[in-house]
Amino acid sequence: DNECALGFSLPDNFKSDYVNNSKLKHNFRFNGVIDAKASQDDVFKKVGVAAVQNAIDGFNSTIFAYGQTGSGKTFTLTGGPEKYSDRGIIPRSISMLFKEFRSRADMQFKVYISYLEIYNDKGYDLLDASHESKTLEELPKIVLLEDEHGNFHLKNLSMHLAESEEDALNLLFTGETNRAVAETPMNMASSRSHCIFSLSLEAKLSGGDKIRRSKLHLVDLAGSERVAKTNSSGSVLTEAKYINGSLFFLEMVIVALYEKATKGRAHVPYRNSMMTSVLRDSLGGNCKTIMIATINPEASHTDESLSTCRFAQRVSLIKNKAEVNEEVDPSMVIRRLKGEMLNLREEISFLKGESG
Repeated sequence: DNECALGFSLPDNFKSDYVNNSKLKHNFRFNGVIDAKASQDDVFKKVGVAAVQNAIDGFNSTIFAYGQTGSGKTFTLTGGPEKYSDRGIIPRSISMLFKEFRSRADMQFKVYISYLEIYNDKGYDLLDASHESKTLEELPKIVLLEDEHGNFHLKNLSMHLAESEEDALNLLFTGETNRAVAETPMNMASSRSHCIFSLSLEAKLSGGDKIRRSKLHLVDLAGSERVAKTNSSGSVLTEAKYINGSLFFLEMVIVALYEKATKGRAHVPYRNSMMTSVLRDSLGGNCKTIMIATINPEASHTDESLSTCRFAQRVSLIKNKAEVNEEVDPSMVIRRLKGEMLNLREEISFLKGESG
């Protein structure tokens, strides 16, 4: 299928410090290839709709964008501020969720939102109200805790009930305002942190005992960059080192997961960074995960584009085991049993009255 193939043809005189020059043709195959002419609506239909539907149906879902700095990750996920049609995957996912909720009168839904930023491998709550009055160093750090079952929990990360699409979009806007950005040689407003916008869903059939809980993670990874190429310095250089380091640990996890599936490897190094710890379920766990690899089509960025495609190809080989997260709600069972007991007492009273 041609639409799922992506190829690079390098000129004979192509010079690079990173690519093997003896190979001038590179071909990659993916589940889908979206070109530069695609609209934000096209991207959402191809990538976002299925992920949102999975979350509504009770599966954990993740979309994460990976690529070189300045290649369009943040625009793809959150969109541009100028036109309504430029809305990205996150605002469109919010709109779809609440539209689906309104169409399912037999179901009761709740949505809780959190927005985590990982900056220089430290976690911050982008929805913390003290962002306006405190410096980054003064803000409370997100603490990663692991329970006896190996599940990670995030202390100091707030969850906000969104009762409407407007509530959810306001939370997204608040978080975006608090993000760490900086001007770099590659991007006028480069994201200097990894950000995870999470929607936690609860769904139950009206009058039923079972409750479905699922999470939709929308992850904007900070862009990788070659420091020698960008000539970064000062705090921007420090940020680049942390970004590249955490992306390296992400790659280690991807390689380990592939070796676990093919060679029986036992250990996967999730704990090497906060980002890989947080994304543990999304990578090789109970989750349906989609990766968006963004590349810059300019010839001067061929090295980075090839590197991104190789990474995306490795990610595509990982198999997750997603299950519907459904359980019996004890409070609903108790309420139903109390109702049944009341009915039985009324029947007994009625029968005693008749026999008397």
